[in-house]
Amino acid sequence: MKEKKVTGAEEVRWDLSCMYAGIDDPRLENDVVTLERMAADFKTEFQGNLATRLAEALERYIEIEQLSDNVFVYLQLMFSLDTQDEALKTKLQEVRERLSFAFGAGLTFFDLELVRLDDADVERQAVDSELVRKHLPWIEHERVYRPHLLPTEVEEALGKRAPFGVSAWSQFCEESEAALKFPFEDRELDIEQILDIMNYDPDAGRRASALQSMHETFGGPFHKLAAQTLNQAVGKKRLEDRDRGYPHPMASRNMSNRVTDEMVRDLHAAVREEAAPLMREFMRLKAAHLGLKTLRWSDRNARMPFADTSVVSWDEAVDIVVTGFDSFSPTLGELVRKSIADRRIDAPQVSGKQAGAYNLSVCLPGRGPVSFTFLNYLGTSRDVATVAHELGHGVHGLLAGEAQGPLMMHAPTAYAETASTFGERAVFNHLMNRLQAAGDFKSMLALHMEKIGDFINTVIRQIGFSDFERYVHGMVDDDEAKEAAAVLGFDVSKPRRLSPEQMDAIWLYTTQRLYGGDGELFTYENAARLWTYVVPSHFVRGFYVYGYAFGELLVQSLYGTSGALGDQFEHLYLDLLRSGSTRDVTQALAPFGLKFDRAFCSAGIDSGLRRPLEEAKRLSALMNVTIE
Repeated sequence: MKEKKVTGAEEVRWDLSCMYAGIDDPRLENDVVTLERMAADFKTEFQGNLATRLAEALERYIEIEQLSDNVFVYLQLMFSLDTQDEALKTKLQEVRERLSFAFGAGLTFFDLELVRLDDADVERQAVDSELVRKHLPWIEHERVYRPHLLPTEVEEALGKRAPFGVSAWSQFCEESEAALKFPFEDRELDIEQILDIMNYDPDAGRRASALQSMHETFGGPFHKLAAQTLNQAVGKKRLEDRDRGYPHPMASRNMSNRVTDEMVRDLHAAVREEAAPLMREFMRLKAAHLGLKTLRWSDRNARMPFADTSVVSWDEAVDIVVTGFDSFSPTLGELVRKSIADRRIDAPQVSGKQAGAYNLSVCLPGRGPVSFTFLNYLGTSRDVATVAHELGHGVHGLLAGEAQGPLMMHAPTAYAETASTFGERAVFNHLMNRLQAAGDFKSMLALHMEKIGDFINTVIRQIGFSDFERYVHGMVDDDEAKEAAAVLGFDVSKPRRLSPEQMDAIWLYTTQRLYGGDGELFTYENAARLWTYVVPSHFVRGFYVYGYAFGELLVQSLYGTSGALGDQFEHLYLDLLRSGSTRDVTQALAPFGLKFDRAFCSAGIDSGLRRPLEEAKRLSALMNVTIE
């Protein structure tokens, strides 16, 4: 028997009929055939002609992009709903293979020829064509990769083989994760249910038992599968980085994010040196409230004993989120209402459904921007924040899609989290104002503690993930390598295949560098295998995770300018969201008078952690709870 919470979200399901009626819909097969033909025709008509026909090629390329999104988005959304549907998995793999072959053969030349065009050819056509002129930011960014491209025939071969590589391992790992059953008391739980207990159950013993069940279940075949999947991803990236001439494993991600290596180093250093000590102080305060001297890892996200743990109904969650968005920007609030009315949200947690939450925004043919939000809503206050987070992504996608179209709507990972994090902040402010008006200082403290915990998970935990990746990829300097070898007993500076047990050891090592050694603040029993469930969602994507920390600090610093900018702030903020990928970080921050550097990171940590911690300590003192 499964643990269920009645939230009212049970019937909140996607309406995907705007794309297809089902995987056997004849229109789906017709569109795949059309895409195969369009790709072949595109190469025949435009290869060797971009110097004079770039505008026509761009128009056709956008048509292919939109129709391709229509096919793949539908199949991916359907797969998220039921990862165990064999007919769906077969269809998805078949379409991936067919279109990877078609696009590898027919479209690869476009990127290569585009980046190799003479600047004069691009500039001349930009003068004559509004479409080319509009897409200059996209073209210029594509041309950044010029030094790292392989010969055309190699790029085509890689494109054709893509479905048989890391993506296939990742999909299988994701399916296996969704199928896991975690024994708990007299039940078997899905991953979302066991995570909910491990993180938020009010009983410390049940939290610890849930973590033990996760550890034991992750120690089965999934342990080896996750390690093999990650090894495949690391090995493939190592070879491609070498052949493409990238200087280090994080370089291509930094280029994609339009941030410099120095910015990323500043981010990691600020989190380790400034945020981590504050986090440990916060955890001591949490331990004091929980009546514990040492925390188990399963206590990390525990709510305060006096927090309201009642189930938040779906309707109440929607009201909180919409009101929060409205309080900051009526424009964003209206977009959230439209997403709900158009049935663009799939909310309940059901068996076989993919774990986690996400938003997928695309421009579909004949419809323009459409945003789909995927949730596993169980009715916790954390779930309410997740709703705000994902709908923040949604409004970001809708605004950018309308302004920029399909090629430039997606902001780089490093600041794609801006709107989502802002959404959480808007909801937090709305709830805090309500509690202040009621004079409920205990609930204010509980909310502060939860929000600080969110900051820690978004910033410090994600940098811990990023450090784990660095070590797995062998991206460590000599001093780090020597220090790690003394603890781990093996050299992490030489990239190689790692056993599941070695990955366990690296996970604990990089975690303890931030959270403290075993017994100092936390004990880490049953925590060594938690990296496994992060593999299919994040680690296979190569250094994706630091973008969460980047985005959080960016939002904290942006929010700090809102008072000085007054009514002008909303306009500047919406303009930033509409810009999509047309700006790098420096350009994005300039209208707000900000610059990303170490001081910027420190300001974000001050806003998101240091000052809220001081307020939490003040409110705790009213309850006679203090720390040294």
